[in-house]
Amino acid sequence: MGTESIILLVLMIAIFYFLLIRPENKRKKQAEEMRSSLKKGDYITTIGGIYGRVVTVTDRTIVIETSEDRVRMEFIKSAVASVGTLEEQAAAAARPAKKSKDDTKEELKAEETPAAEESGEDAGSAESNDASEGKE
Repeated sequence: MGTESIILLVLMIAIFYFLLIRPENKRKKQAEEMRSSLKKGDYITTIGGIYGRVVTVTDRTIVIETSEDRVRMEFIKSAVASVGTLEEQAAAAARPAKKSKDDTKEELKAEETPAAEESGEDAGSAESNDASEGKE
């Protein structure tokens, strides 16, 4: 009885690690690599939504130029959310994620269901129109 409990506890910890901790560590590592590879001339978006071109890079900070007026702002590197032009960032966000077969089946069912409901509503409204004509 005691060994089963220990096995279940170890199994739950392993599942927790592979589903939550490991992916988060990968995301942190990718973000750190992206921030450390910043160079002069890159276009970035900050976590606050400010978009601009990198002018100066130091160990901890970057200076970006936000407009044609040469407005410059200094940020800590950890404030950088993404690198690339707005078009590149929009294209990356618009890429369709891989869908499983179950998701595709559910979408097909969802598309078929409204069509069936609409035809049922049309038939019901036609019957009610016939009934109202008979009363007159």
